[in-house]
Amino acid sequence: EVSIPMLQEVGINCAIVGHSERRQYFSETDDSVAIKSAACLEKGILPITCVGETRSERESGQTMNVIKRQVTAVMDKVPTPRNLVVAYEPVWAIGTGLSATSAQAQEVHAYVRQLWAERYGSSAAQSLRILYGGSATPDNIAGLLEQKDVDGGLVGGAALKAGDFARMVKTAVTYRK
Repeated sequence: EVSIPMLQEVGINCAIVGHSERRQYFSETDDSVAIKSAACLEKGILPITCVGETRSERESGQTMNVIKRQVTAVMDKVPTPRNLVVAYEPVWAIGTGLSATSAQAQEVHAYVRQLWAERYGSSAAQSLRILYGGSATPDNIAGLLEQKDVDGGLVGGAALKAGDFARMVKTAVTYRK
């Protein structure tokens, strides 16, 4: 639990908001994530707002409904398309060694961009940065970054292995959009 003034005091200018572990262990809701995202923007902190579905939601065909609910909550609290990053982190892939396929990631990223375009217009939707963050690895990062609507990665566990992370960064540089 860290406040915005505490982040600013040590020179932090971005924060991950709404990560699945926060939603699970701290009972964060779509609304509280949206409020935190808006508060970060108000104070000059770039929110990296996480969205994603559980395994049961994916298996029951609810992925897009969950994503729409989560993204809409943020758009309702952020009335203008300001500097914001969305990270698609399928809950079923975080820390499990599983990862969305490139096609699955593209489908969700394109849907997030579509929702953004419907609310704010195509120009704002094209400027929205959407990251993939569900068990990105050196082996799958190229396929993910090749996708039209995947703008980058939000790397977790793979960043703990310097060699793996360096390989991912080298790959990412070749896909700079």
